[in-house]
Amino acid sequence: ISRLPTLPTINRMTDADEPSFRAVQLEQDSVESPAPGAGAGRPRSGGADTPGNEDTGTSDRSAHVQSDPLARGGKRSSAVEQFKLRRFFVLRLGTLDHAIEDIKSLVDPKEDGAVQSVWLMAEIDHWNNEKERLVFITEKSLLLCKYDFIMLNCEQIQRIPLNLVDRIAYGAFTFPPHSLLTRDGEGVRIFWDRLREPSFMSRWNPFALDYPYTTLTYHPVYNANDRLARMCEIHSFREQLAMVAQKIHAENPVPGKANGVLVLNQPLVIEAYVGVMSVIGNQNKLGYCLARGNIGF
Repeated sequence: ISRLPTLPTINRMTDADEPSFRAVQLEQDSVESPAPGAGAGRPRSGGADTPGNEDTGTSDRSAHVQSDPLARGGKRSSAVEQFKLRRFFVLRLGTLDHAIEDIKSLVDPKEDGAVQSVWLMAEIDHWNNEKERLVFITEKSLLLCKYDFIMLNCEQIQRIPLNLVDRIAYGAFTFPPHSLLTRDGEGVRIFWDRLREPSFMSRWNPFALDYPYTTLTYHPVYNANDRLARMCEIHSFREQLAMVAQKIHAENPVPGKANGVLVLNQPLVIEAYVGVMSVIGNQNKLGYCLARGNIGF
């Protein structure tokens, strides 16, 4: 007669083990819903950042949710829209803060002064091409920065003295009557030389950099969360730029130039007619640091 296999012995919980089990259970419950009177006789912790707080797991999770630009609670909730937004490298954790600190180290305190505000926007050139830009308003200058969010380095800074800014126009985008292009939305155009018009060669040169104005609009990630909504808001940007420019005009006027900034509300005309490359580039977001699989631009 074959003998049955010996079953493993199940030890019963002794009375000595029971207190430890209860202690663990109470500690777990206290994290979610502390019992009345628990913790009496000791100061209550001020938060996750307070030294001595033992709930490190909860603080790490809350810090991750707060630092994640696309954490739950953002304005966009669609899974498809979340996926599209996550392709932008500017939304990677710590990338935007790293870029701001990099550019702040390049600001000249004598020439530019202290940094007043930082904005994330899209620049539209005279051929209707969108380009990702970090914009700094300092005490004396407007800095348009081309930053590579993939390699984390600043590639170009265009410095515009604020005492040269004479007009700030705000309105919807329009095109010439016979243009094949369209663009929705609105933007801000900043002029700094009202006496100079772009030459014929500059108008037909897609790489021309001698235009006496720049055009800015909303970045595609402007509604990812509340922080980016503030950094991409062109209305607040226009108001602060006009205020800082008026101040520097009064403190450091340019000889032979009319002082003051004229703020206008008018359509912004983009003098582009066909723009095949701009249509392809804007649809594929070639002017942004974007995750593109094995191909990067």
